[in-house]
Amino acid sequence: MTLITLDSDTITIRPWEHESTVTGGFDPRSVYVERFWLALIGPSTTWLLRRIAAGLDASPTGFEMPVAETARALGLGDKAGRNSAFFRTLNRMVVFGLGHPAAPGELEVLRLLPPLSRRQISHLPTELQHAHEAWQLEQSQLPPAEAARRRSRQLALSLLELGEEAEEVERQLMRWRYHPAIANESVTWALQRHRHACAAAAAS
Repeated sequence: MTLITLDSDTITIRPWEHESTVTGGFDPRSVYVERFWLALIGPSTTWLLRRIAAGLDASPTGFEMPVAETARALGLGDKAGRNSAFFRTLNRMVVFGLGHPAAPGELEVLRLLPPLSRRQISHLPTELQHAHEAWQLEQSQLPPAEAARRRSRQLALSLLELGEEAEEVERQLMRWRYHPAIANESVTWALQRHRHACAAAAAS
């Protein structure tokens, strides 16, 4: 396994299209990632993945990520050596197959994370193993089209809650290979949920 090295003040981030997420996956800002992946990769790697996802939303072909600034934003200090917390956080993505070095100073990162493997599930706390089993059972009972629609809705809601405009959310869903009709319906649903939540928060 090749780990990333930090030889400059920035890292070039590129999107990684992997076969494990071609037919679906989970945005790093989704409930699934927060509930299940976080327990494996830790909060710093989860937050870094979310930050990278936002960067790739803004620049779909890739962007330059400043090392010290990003490390400080994640509460990891500003050291960039091989023993730094930020270096370990970056390479945890590689170890778990969520990113891989494409060239010196360049890291390709998954836009969508795959469901946990059986081996990964076995490393979860018992309570989360049971929760994941219940989630899998629920998903197995859904028709494929309904499962895709629910996943699309949750992705749309996550992006809206992070401040994305509705038009950009719809375009992003289509980039993730959701049918245009599903993308449009998901954004409409998510806008209603988002506005209701904002109104409830304002009234409380």
